Amino acid sequence: MAEYKLTLEKREVTGKRLKNLRAEGKIPSVVYGGGKEPEMLASEYVATEKVLLGAGYHSPIDLSIDGKKKMAIVKDVDVDPVTRKIMNIEFQAISAKEAVVATTPVVVVNFEESEASKTYHFAMNLLIDEIDVKAKPADLPKELTVDASGLVDVEDKITLAAIKLPEGVEYADKELDLEQAVVSLYDPAAEAEKRAAQEAAEAEAAAEEGGEEGAEAAEAPAEEATEKAEEANE
Repeated sequence: MAEYKLTLEKREVTGKRLKNLRAEGKIPSVVYGGGKEPEMLASEYVATEKVLLGAGYHSPIDLSIDGKKKMAIVKDVDVDPVTRKIMNIEFQAISAKEAVVATTPVVVVNFEESEASKTYHFAMNLLIDEIDVKAKPADLPKELTVDASGLVDVEDKITLAAIKLPEGVEYADKELDLEQAVVSLYDPAAEAEKRAAQEAAEAEAAAEEGGEEGAEAAEAPAEEATEKAEEANE
């Protein structure tokens, strides 16, 4: 039995008439798979949004459709680019006994405890924030955790190979390069100094091209760039 549950109803409405359905506070959806024709459905907006926030694309959902039960995962969510409201959902029916592919978030923990953060004040880049894994529905993880407490030097990184997958879980892509970096580091002070130097050089070049008038125009940006470089080294 899945942790998340959602009640849906069958719908006949399609096309432009979906606007009226949404005005009633409902979200149109489609369920694919399970050896049957796609089912056109709808569900209450608030209840559906709550389930989607919890389940994401990685946790199975128990769907109740006119009293019948069906397990599914979310495959796609169409969101209005302006209002950010959910416009449509695609579910994939799954079996509790068969492995499925699900998109799973990557979460970094303990970076604040690392020497890279505490001692050297480096910052972190999360290069892969989600990845497809394969497992039976009951084994699908809510997230993949990356422990960054061991990071020290700015050249350090954490690769996919360092992630410990839960039992029964594997990466969906058999040819995935496990040496891909999930987390890398950078030095904010060095980056700020580099940008400041570049701005100062551009200001100086503008001054040389514009003569005295250009020098006056470039004086303020150049001073500002110098101040940024000094602040970065403090």
